[in-house]
Amino acid sequence: MEVSVVVPTRDRADAVARCLRALAADGKPPDEVVIVDDNGRDTAALRGIVSRHPGARLVHADGRGPAAARNAGAAEAGGEIVCFTDDDCEPAPGWARLLAARAREGTGAAAGRTMLAANASAYDAATQTIVDRLQLDSLDPATGALGFAPTCNLACSRDLLRELPFDASFPDAAGEDREWCARIGAAGSPPGYEPRAVVRHRPRLTAGSFLRQHFRYGRGGARFRAATRAAGTLGSPPPASFYRHLAAGAARRGPAVAGLVGVAQLATAAGVAAERIAPG
Repeated sequence: MEVSVVVPTRDRADAVARCLRALAADGKPPDEVVIVDDNGRDTAALRGIVSRHPGARLVHADGRGPAAARNAGAAEAGGEIVCFTDDDCEPAPGWARLLAARAREGTGAAAGRTMLAANASAYDAATQTIVDRLQLDSLDPATGALGFAPTCNLACSRDLLRELPFDASFPDAAGEDREWCARIGAAGSPPGYEPRAVVRHRPRLTAGSFLRQHFRYGRGGARFRAATRAAGTLGSPPPASFYRHLAAGAARRGPAVAGLVGVAQLATAAGVAAERIAPG
């Protein structure tokens, strides 16, 4: 088996159905899709959705968060290359093949381009602007390697994942991707960038979930810095150019997005402070 796709989820059966439909619409779909139910409450609905898609199967994790769920899915996957996406993402045709090819020809890991789905809100656009800037500012133009890659659009060889799994001590989808990228980069296997491998993201954030998410990002960022400091792989903080590029990118998306990017930075800073005061 060549390519597996792993999708962690919890109580979002409708989103999983959209993700599976997008994968099935590919003329050459991946060899298998492993849906990881992270101790959710809608297992029966999820099982019914997965059963309608040939090549998809459901496995269960113990609710310790997406990092542990990805590890559980990767352990079950039979593919030489394991691709990861999120339940609220819809991969474009060719996504898994393009990522797998880039991973094979490079260091064993690869990441693609994440775009917003149609009718995205300003909250969604602000969040995507920040993630895009983190990814693109980490790109080495000489080698095509990334210092940061979001796990909603990522591929890695099964052997590399066994050697360097995700850190399951991260309880949320916040910081665990940065920590993993720092470790594989330190090991000489940074992900290569494949911009043709596209997933469309449908986060559907509201004002409350937007603030909570960026607060979690702050807490996760603080955990990430603590982990990399302990491992001796702590990098430099983002340069001033990162914030200039972020502000310019936000401005191009309009005043509402620009303002929300600023609000997100404040929520992230609050999360960093909270984690330092009371590590959780």
